[in-house]
Amino acid sequence: MQRQKRIALINDITGFGRCSIAVMAPIVSAMKIQAVSIPTAILSTHTQFPIYYFDDYTSRMKDYIQTYKDLDLEFDAIATGFLGSKEQVDIVIDFIERFKQKNTFVLIDPVMGDHGKLYATYTPEMCLKMKELVQYADIMTPNLTELVTLVDKPYPTKLPSFEELKEMCEELSMKGPKHIVVTGIPFNEKQILNFIYNKDEDYQIVMVDRIGKDRCGTGDVIASVIAGSYLNGFDFYESVKKATQFASKCITYCEKTYVPHYFGLCFEEYLYELGEGLK
Repeated sequence: MQRQKRIALINDITGFGRCSIAVMAPIVSAMKIQAVSIPTAILSTHTQFPIYYFDDYTSRMKDYIQTYKDLDLEFDAIATGFLGSKEQVDIVIDFIERFKQKNTFVLIDPVMGDHGKLYATYTPEMCLKMKELVQYADIMTPNLTELVTLVDKPYPTKLPSFEELKEMCEELSMKGPKHIVVTGIPFNEKQILNFIYNKDEDYQIVMVDRIGKDRCGTGDVIASVIAGSYLNGFDFYESVKKATQFASKCITYCEKTYVPHYFGLCFEEYLYELGEGLK
């Protein structure tokens, strides 16, 4: 009997706030995939809260991962999220080089910034380091800020055309990933554009309704549903469509029940749907 599918999740672990591994692990588990956590940091709440406890796990990551090396574990997929230092990028590269096999895919969510601004940790040196990681990706899920940063373009003053988005994705794809979705692009007052690029194919788009203000953890929800769907045999377009529709449903519920935006997405309400129809 074939063993259960297994995915390594390299991200921080946050107790309250619905983001990172706290979101990704239950989502892929609902999709009948074993989730294996590799923490980059431990937080009580995420940094959008006025108070939080933060424990940088960088110095312990190598010893933590060594157990998996000694056990000679195998992974069907590897997914990375926020990385806070050059050292963490190097550790992730070493992990991928050790555990990526012929049929293992790597999803990299670059988590570098948003709305035209990079996070404080993303110095020019850190940006260069992230570009090293790109070559290991099979799938990438950047937002527009991250896309332009990775291809050395200025943040646009107006919505790029589909052809301009395609050209930037082609340039990024030349560095590694075969599949790219540029997530969460404000298309107009009512719609959000998700731009899909598959290497050597024409682009595709998935539109969703624009619901409320930005919510913490949305990218983690989308990336984990994409990873789980793709690992379960869905093509990339269907994986993105499933992920964005699932996130939209969760956001709609949050808006109806007045959940604060920094509380994340109430994915628990619809988690059961992700396993429906899977063998």
